[in-house]
Amino acid sequence: MLSFILSTKRLLVGLWKAFKQPQFLSLFTTLFLIVLSGTLFYKGVEGWYWLDAMYFAVVSLIPTGVETGLYPTSQYAKIFTMIYLVIGTGVMFITLIMLGRAIVNFSLDEDEKAKIKKRF
Repeated sequence: MLSFILSTKRLLVGLWKAFKQPQFLSLFTTLFLIVLSGTLFYKGVEGWYWLDAMYFAVVSLIPTGVETGLYPTSQYAKIFTMIYLVIGTGVMFITLIMLGRAIVNFSLDEDEKAKIKKRF
């Protein structure tokens, strides 16, 4: 439980530091708009529920093999999904890399502070 709390703290501080960077804020906004467009598209064209459409829009961009049980069925949805995945996966990947760097930098800063305290 303690490791979960510490990891959550690192994530939140990493997010806080990352959002201070204009490049991350721009990427995050772009990613948000991509997920929003996917959600609206799948809701409108496929007729999925809002939560299903958003779930598919987010999970399909994460580079894992998560089985959603949802598949685009119309020709337009299949074409949209191909373009959506090519663009969205790249933006998601870069956003996650920048967030990871912010978390690692925060962890390194904490380690350096601990070393300084041990010296004195």
